[in-house]
Amino acid sequence: MIATKSLAARLDPWAEPAWDIALLFPDQGAWSEEEFLQLDTNHLVEFTHGRLEVLPMPNETHQDSVFFLAALLKAFARRIGGHAVIAPFRLRLWPGKIREPDIMFIANAADRRRQQAYWSGADLVVQVLSEDDPLRDLSVKRFEYAQARIPEYWIVDPTGETLTVLALQGDAYREHGCFGRGATATSATLTGLVVDVNALFDAE
Repeated sequence: MIATKSLAARLDPWAEPAWDIALLFPDQGAWSEEEFLQLDTNHLVEFTHGRLEVLPMPNETHQDSVFFLAALLKAFARRIGGHAVIAPFRLRLWPGKIREPDIMFIANAADRRRQQAYWSGADLVVQVLSEDDPLRDLSVKRFEYAQARIPEYWIVDPTGETLTVLALQGDAYREHGCFGRGATATSATLTGLVVDVNALFDAE
């Protein structure tokens, strides 16, 4: 990631970054969960056992997919009494592990896992593949969400124009379907939840 200087820094050749500010924060590996939850930032930041992972800013295609699916899930939530949120919002998978899925859905708005600062579980999570590290969504988070017993995981691939629906079976996810253009994707666990794949990838 390339840092850009402020206007003042560009005008002043002797200006330096305020490195001392970093000393106000814990070292990587030394963050507590409480310190992480108090972190106030507009960046997407995830937490793994004392370490912070700053995620890249999403591009426009990524955002188009997220907003399309978020609107669809919000409408579905209103029909069944559930709730949906989009990033940045935290999902605590287990003590010491906090992720920020692009979208989270819970089928019962009164579910006690739904909290103001973070959710401690979800019935469905959605990730749009990141260009910087697609394996993070395809492999690492697939394993973690399964370990956290999240029943359903959707992976959106804007490049391949597919929506993969994964359903938890035992300790791992199994593919319910990989839906491409011309198909209607169906949820593995939520009756009546469907996605027009053409509309998903034509969203602007």
